[in-house]
Amino acid sequence: MNFTEKDIKQIESKGLTLEMVNAQIDLFKQGLPYVNLKKAATIDSGIIALNEQERDKAIGYFQSVRDNIKIIKFVPASGAATRMFKFLFQFLEEYQDGKERVNAYINQHKASAMTLFYVGLEKFPFYQEVLDYLREKDPNYDNLKRDEQLIKFVHAMLDEDKLNLSAYPKGLLPFHKYKDHNASAFEEHLFEGALYASSNQSADLHFTIAQIHNHKFDEEFKRIEEIVEEKTGTAFEISFSFQKTSTDTIAVDLNNKPFRDEDGSLLFRPSGHGALLDNLNTLDADLVFIKNIDNVVVSKYEAEVAEYKKMLGGVLLELQNKVFHYLKLMDEKDLEEEEIISIAEFLVNGLNIDISPEFEKYSKKYQLDYIKQKLNRPIRVCGMVKNEGEPGGGPFWVKNESGTVSLQIVESAQVDKKNKTQKSILKNSTHFNPVDIVCGIRDYQGRKFDLSQFVDQKTAFISEKTQNGKELKALELPGLWNGSMANWTTIFVEVPLLTFNPVKTVNDLLKPQHQSSKK
Repeated sequence: MNFTEKDIKQIESKGLTLEMVNAQIDLFKQGLPYVNLKKAATIDSGIIALNEQERDKAIGYFQSVRDNIKIIKFVPASGAATRMFKFLFQFLEEYQDGKERVNAYINQHKASAMTLFYVGLEKFPFYQEVLDYLREKDPNYDNLKRDEQLIKFVHAMLDEDKLNLSAYPKGLLPFHKYKDHNASAFEEHLFEGALYASSNQSADLHFTIAQIHNHKFDEEFKRIEEIVEEKTGTAFEISFSFQKTSTDTIAVDLNNKPFRDEDGSLLFRPSGHGALLDNLNTLDADLVFIKNIDNVVVSKYEAEVAEYKKMLGGVLLELQNKVFHYLKLMDEKDLEEEEIISIAEFLVNGLNIDISPEFEKYSKKYQLDYIKQKLNRPIRVCGMVKNEGEPGGGPFWVKNESGTVSLQIVESAQVDKKNKTQKSILKNSTHFNPVDIVCGIRDYQGRKFDLSQFVDQKTAFISEKTQNGKELKALELPGLWNGSMANWTTIFVEVPLLTFNPVKTVNDLLKPQHQSSKK
């Protein structure tokens, strides 16, 4: 691809190279393969379901070692609240004010989300703030008809010259209403983090945020720091990072030529949550918990949710101990054949790792090299929830180009739905991914892994977008918990639905896990 000097300066200013950009363009030209699903991961076939005794044992082990290890909670939090209010923006656009009743609009458009919003209005954590604003601006507000009040309420919430709630970072929007204050998702992550992501009464939380909101998060932490520390008995170390511009990807037109903006410059786009692997790779910890910013609960459920995080942590640490034991053993002595077979059986039965059917024919030296390469990887233990119709990726056994089968988290967009077999496997999966992950990112010698070495680059996504009314193709890097972790050791553990409480739409705040009256 021929680029001008101006193009090259633009590419280099983003921390990219010509080679990287050309490689991205090649991916557009070649197309990206769908994943090859072998079968869904299910209980006793890729997903572990712990009984009460096993759960308590894992929690107990985590509790016994937590003060001897460094723990970080990693929270992707760069999203804006805009999409939460999508149906309300649609309502404002379509509703004929003064010409129809709200109920008529709801019936005509089958707008069930509007019904739920209307009925639950007073239960939203921002209800009083909006009401106070309206009463200040219009002393006659309380005397208006119900429909008029609702229209003004929604405008006050969303209009740019009013409260403009949709412009908030999702993490700072009021999520929960307590007796004496409202709590943001950011605040709830601190309370929750104190329960399982703390060590020696200190909790280290890292949030990936949009750079333009950096000062807002700083201000929120300063506002609540003393209160949260006093209530939890925990000191907090809070850090932030931004998605690096070097992870942006070039956009192309429908002919796979670089897409140019109106000023002639190349168009680069953020490359999805897979770009956050760079942020994760900078962390220095023994254990990293990953959880999305909008997946929180009110205080009365926090302790129960935290128990399952401790369980996942305990499962990882116990497995990691066995892995480290075997790796050190291989360094310290000349293993007998029976010991090599024992380790190979642990790979298959303990870690769900597929080994070559030719393994027994390998020379002893090659067997040891093969085992070591399979063992010496970052480990992730992922909570999986029973599928009850929630959207999202799921746990599957996937076969790669070399025929190796491994456990992977797969998004529906990665599956060829025109293939009946693949579509059937996807449709009949029993569990989905709530992004409830704990990671071991050090090797058996205590060194940090370079996580970029364990990515399957062919699991990137190509999607169609528009810019200035023109169609383009965009490239998303392999998802953080999808292809970016494809070559990690992966363990799936069933967790209850209580642990998954995302807020995708504002109406989700009306669910019991987001409703409380105390703290």
